[in-house]
Amino acid sequence: MAARAWTWLRPVWLFNRRVAVALLWVLAVAGIAAGVNVVGLHVVGSIDGWERWLREHSAHFLVWRLLIYAATAYGWWWMRRRLREREPSPEAHQRLLRVEIAAVVTLVLLEGSQLLRSG
Repeated sequence: MAARAWTWLRPVWLFNRRVAVALLWVLAVAGIAAGVNVVGLHVVGSIDGWERWLREHSAHFLVWRLLIYAATAYGWWWMRRRLREREPSPEAHQRLLRVEIAAVVTLVLLEGSQLLRSG
């Protein structure tokens, strides 16, 4: 009985391989980003110099982000086509549409905040 009392503290969805892999990817990306910033600070010499370098190269980063968005959109279009063939129901279409709208709104807000911050 005592073992059952604590089972609610360990949700099954939290302890599976997919969540673990996703968390490892998030940690890896965050670690790489922190590492790039540390190396950049050491190369440039100061936080002010690093911020100035980032501002001077912001156009390159915009092009990089646009390329990433284009590759993601292509992958999404490919996946969407396959999913629509596999699940042609109207409910599946509605779910896809909601995810697409959320993704576009997120990207617009992200890029809008970058635009407002820089200018």
